[in-house]
This record gives sequence, structure tokens and C-alpha cells, in this order.
Amino acid sequence: MEDGNSRRLAQRNTRQAKLYRAGGWNVRCIDCSYPMLARRVWEPTQCKWRMLHSNPMTENISAESRLVELGLTLPPLPAKGGNYVPFKIVGNIMYLSGVVSLDEHGFITGLAGADSNVEKGYAAARACALTQLAIIRNALGSLDRVAEVVTVNGYVNAVQNFPDAPAIINGASDLFVEVFGEAGRHVRAAIGLGALPKNALVEVQMTVRIKES
Repeated sequence: MEDGNSRRLAQRNTRQAKLYRAGGWNVRCIDCSYPMLARRVWEPTQCKWRMLHSNPMTENISAESRLVELGLTLPPLPAKGGNYVPFKIVGNIMYLSGVVSLDEHGFITGLAGADSNVEKGYAAARACALTQLAIIRNALGSLDRVAEVVTVNGYVNAVQNFPDAPAIINGASDLFVEVFGEAGRHVRAAIGLGALPKNALVEVQMTVRIKES
């Protein structure tokens, strides 16, 4: 016989599943409160984030395998916007130029605090992170050559006194931890600015350490 707690849990699962199918950006995993964005496959009975990260054995899973497990596809390489290179390798450190938020429809634009909220910004930062991973894979041949993410600098196109730039840049930070595990944790700056190239909502710049050959 089903007890009251089980019944309430089932009801909550159903409510969140309905919100997810409706494209609700504020849905969070009932087990770990991790944001479940609309593009992600949500499984009501098991937490994919927890499956990937709670078991110490999963630290041995490669970044490329994690990418497949998460159902993520890297985007095409972006066109350069000026007289610079997309990355430069000095020793075993790879410095990546900033990339602005793009998806399959073009630039993700907006002004946080005006026509864009934290949820849209979070998705834009995540898109930037995917672009950076595409650049890394193209340069190194595989994401498995990354030893760790060292720094992430995130910039948000925002109104004056916008307080939530860190919450937006979490979209990039969370993705790096999803893909690289503990090696994805990094030092970071998250800054609100008055303008970004192409009126993009977010720009992300980063550095990674490459594994010794």
C-alpha cells in the first residue's frame, strides 16, 4: 500500500514533469535542485546529475563520454569577429578568446534586467561554454586532453546595477563541471557590462590546462 510520503513524491514528480514539458525554465530536479533546462531530457525517477557526479567511480569517465551521457552536441566553430586568433597555447596552458552567445538561430541577444532574465542569461552562458568546448576539441582533437579548467571570465550585457551576473555565468560554470567533473571547477569573474559585441547577452573567455603528452 502506498504511504503518504510516496504519494506526495509521485504528485510532485507529476507536477514538475508537466512544467518541464511546458518548457518551464524554473524547473529544478526534485532530488538535487539542479536546474533542469528545457533542452535537457528530464527523468522523473532518477537524477542524471547525481548519476554522473555522486559516485567516485564516475571521476574516471572521460569528458567525451560525459558529453555523450549528457546528450550534448557541440556547435559549429564561430566566425572570428576581428584581427585575433581563437586560442593560443603557451606551454601547457591554452588561452581562449572570448566567445559571445550563439545558437542555431544566430546571436542570443538581450539586456539582462530589461528584456532578458536570469534564466535566458543562464542558457546564453551555457551556449558560450558549448562553443568554447567546440574550439577546444577542434584544437586538441579531443576534450579528453584537458587536464582542468583554470579560469572563466563571464560578461553579461546588463542594465546598470544588475546584481545577478554570477547567476547567469553559472550557466557556463555548471556545464564545465558537468563535462569535466572536479577538473571543471575553476576560478572565475562574472561582470555586468553596458554592451557586448553584436548586442550579445553573454560573452565567456577561459583558460584550460592541457594534459602532459
